[in-house]
Amino acid sequence: MKYFLSFLAFVSLTLGYAQELTVEGKTYNVSNNINDGAIELSVEGGVEPYSYKWSNQSTPLTSKRAQGLVEGIPYSVVVTDAAGNSVTKEFEVETESITEVFNGTMTPAVSALGAVLFWDPFAAIGIYDPVAYADVKLIGIPDWSNETQDRFVVKQWLKGEGQSVAVGDDIAIITSDKGGDITIKANAKGKLIHRTDEGKVIFNSENPEHVIEQGAHYFAEIKYDEPIAMIHPNGDPIVKGIPFIVIWLVFGALFFTLRMGFINIRGFKHSLDLAKGKYDDPNAPGQVTHFQALATAVSGTVGLGNIAGVAVAVSLGGAGATFWMIVCGLLGMSSKFVECTLGVKYRDILPDGRVFGGPMNYLRYGLEKRNLKGFGKVLAGLFAVLAIGASFGGGNMFQANQSFEQLAGQFPALAGNGFWFGVVTAILVGVVIIGGINSIARVTGKVVPIMASIYILAALAVIIMNIQNIGPAFSAIVDGAFSPSALKGGILGVLVIGFQRAAFSNEAGVGSAAIAHSTAKTNHPPSEGFVALLEPFIDTVVVCTLTALVLIFTGMHEVEGMAGAQLTSDAFGSQISWFPYVLAVAVFLFAFSTMISWSYYGMRAWTYLFGKSKRSEMLYKMLFLIFVVVGASVSLGAVLDFSDMMILAMSFPNIIGLYIMSGEVRGDLNNYLKKLKANQLFKKVVVDKK
Repeated sequence: MKYFLSFLAFVSLTLGYAQELTVEGKTYNVSNNINDGAIELSVEGGVEPYSYKWSNQSTPLTSKRAQGLVEGIPYSVVVTDAAGNSVTKEFEVETESITEVFNGTMTPAVSALGAVLFWDPFAAIGIYDPVAYADVKLIGIPDWSNETQDRFVVKQWLKGEGQSVAVGDDIAIITSDKGGDITIKANAKGKLIHRTDEGKVIFNSENPEHVIEQGAHYFAEIKYDEPIAMIHPNGDPIVKGIPFIVIWLVFGALFFTLRMGFINIRGFKHSLDLAKGKYDDPNAPGQVTHFQALATAVSGTVGLGNIAGVAVAVSLGGAGATFWMIVCGLLGMSSKFVECTLGVKYRDILPDGRVFGGPMNYLRYGLEKRNLKGFGKVLAGLFAVLAIGASFGGGNMFQANQSFEQLAGQFPALAGNGFWFGVVTAILVGVVIIGGINSIARVTGKVVPIMASIYILAALAVIIMNIQNIGPAFSAIVDGAFSPSALKGGILGVLVIGFQRAAFSNEAGVGSAAIAHSTAKTNHPPSEGFVALLEPFIDTVVVCTLTALVLIFTGMHEVEGMAGAQLTSDAFGSQISWFPYVLAVAVFLFAFSTMISWSYYGMRAWTYLFGKSKRSEMLYKMLFLIFVVVGASVSLGAVLDFSDMMILAMSFPNIIGLYIMSGEVRGDLNNYLKKLKANQLFKKVVVDKK
């Protein structure tokens, strides 16, 4: 008792005279590059150990140093000692270069726009909890990766099925052909579930089903007594919501599919006939053929998203995301039909032959017909502003930036020469866009089929080389779509990831493609709607799906922590050693074709706001070419993120207008189909050369 009282007195004295908790911090601007700021804390007093709750989610609770920070943005940290005393401090890494100033200024704007685009209305009204919970802890083969070449078997279970275990308990002995016996310890507290029976094979690298199967290396799981919230390193809960922008785009696509009587399916054959030129009337008003308009629009959407974005989606959502990506692509075909039909119907053709069309026109003049003149002008103006921003950013700087990084990764001689790469790219883009839509259409009409063919043939080659995996691959896709693991966010999480990738990739509902399709030579607006519905099919159902299948067939969908484009490159490289070099060139062609298409989209939005003179057009083109150089030579971070988001934001004014005018489109469609059935449309006469 005497010793106990002495101990209490010592503790009381220690706590009573403990120094007050003090926190000092020092900021470091490591270089002129963006997003490499650091904060180092110095903590004294209080009772150790300390915990550090940073506002930066990637910094662990145990770390007194935060790094990889955005310069010019305040970061907070709450330091708490073992006695529960806490001190809150705020620090800001000072900007030094102009790029850091731009990046720091735009970061709050990105957060604000992201708060709108990625707001989760269902979580906001309490329909479900967006926090990601884990109800089991999976136990897998130690140090396993998708490149592991070995065979593993459960030799002996040391704990029975359903038995309670604690962290560190020996639970099983597994054996491998190359490494012998391995004793496995529990990595969580709960009830042990055997996923593989004693004596059975866990993973065999020579079995294609194991290579393809998601999580084939897991042989046990520990079921928690209560689900545990998954957290970021800083302790914040991980949230997996349903972004409002995805709901907006997908609900719109579903509505138009039903409103137009599944035009995406019943109109498919006729759309192919139109694209082939069977109904091309050389005397019809417009500037380009149906196929050229389609090629221009496809070149604006088929790009880096099909290579990098799909890899990210499959990494996050697993093989099952592929299924929902295809479903969303099929629905998006109807959105394209509606917006491109209206794009042609409300276009304005000047005496010199130039065509001005797209959402700016049908939002303004289509709504004016319905006595909504003021509302239409607001929507059209908002769309034009967003389209200009999107053309300089997501359609220009982002493409130049990412294509340079991909090429420099495969051709080291390019590293550090972003400015000159930008200059050369700007010259190539300038040669095309100075000539206007006819020049753009001629180039995209040649480049798009070539680049798409290279990519599709390479993807098919990889799939054929692994054709023995076709059964396991499609099983993984179907199983992953309807019964995914909790770690992938469950069926809702996988569905959202698949829909999100498809919606972001094909831009159905965004309205951009309506600008290109409005230039087509036709007397019948719905005819161009039919051609346009092929676009999401090519972009998402074909190209995105092939990328996903390459990742799944090669087992690369299991790789974690790798950038999207690099993951796709490695998947191709695992089968065709030289193909990453070809892919790097294809990425450049994808980016190049996207830039020339978006230059036209942005120019039409620019002329809507600032006049249709040729001088106004030339001013925009010069600005566009300057931004090509800037995008390739400077790392702009949040500037690119913000301008990329503007592409998605274009869907808000556009889809509102499409809802209002969908009845008009339905009427035009019915009239067109009657003429088609009665053989009243212009059709090329096939001359028999015999």
